Amino acid sequence: MALSRVLALPAAAPDPTPRPDTPRSIRFEILVVFAVTLGASGVRALITLIDNLLKPVPLAGQQVSVVAPQSSVSWADLALQLTSIAVGVAWGLLGVHLLWRAGFRLGRDIGLSWRLGDLGRAVGLAAAIGLTGLVFVVITYRLGISARIAPATLDEHWWTIPVLVLAALENGFLEEVLVVGYLLTRLRQLRVDPWVAVALSALLRGSYHLYQGWGQALGNLLMGLVFGFVWLKWRRLWPLIGAHTLIDVGAFVGYFFVADWWNSLLS
Repeated sequence: MALSRVLALPAAAPDPTPRPDTPRSIRFEILVVFAVTLGASGVRALITLIDNLLKPVPLAGQQVSVVAPQSSVSWADLALQLTSIAVGVAWGLLGVHLLWRAGFRLGRDIGLSWRLGDLGRAVGLAAAIGLTGLVFVVITYRLGISARIAPATLDEHWWTIPVLVLAALENGFLEEVLVVGYLLTRLRQLRVDPWVAVALSALLRGSYHLYQGWGQALGNLLMGLVFGFVWLKWRRLWPLIGAHTLIDVGAFVGYFFVADWWNSLLS
């Protein structure tokens, strides 16, 4: 037998016929998406909280960080930070891709087309949620239901500030795309009541912040209710992404410069 025939590739398979979405397939897709993304993060956060509660040190005596070093070697830490950011962005893009494949117009149906007014809305939301959240962090810490929050504990490198900004952008994109844009759109397809859908979205948002304590989980749940309502009203996702990014930039970069003041405020 000729070598060319042995190495010949099999004939191309016929193009498959796309299967339409069904309630069962949508429910399964939601389950799988969150089983590998933020739902899994919620389970890990719950286990972490239980572990922290079982420690002899009270929750308020423990410190948690959102952006922490992943290596003691500068270049390795940078590479790992960028890898984590890339994974988070990819999770968000997964939600975008699935909605696009399902036939949704990302601009009209999800709100992923940029408009000039989105910037003002993002700044307004960030100011309202950010200032309220700052007060909420202090109150819940003093009540003993939250750990001491150190938003970013990276060592000082030439790349620290850019990485903190990228981490904030990744958080805003990932969470708002998946927890708001993707989840609420899919739940609407399943004819879930809008307010029930917003409540489920907010519960999910709160779940993956449980590692910070009950107080911060509650604070993020309330933020999720506000963001869900805003999306239902505006049908615009960029204001939410922008607001979330601005809040996290303020937390991560701000803490890098005023860590001593923040720690004294919580003491």
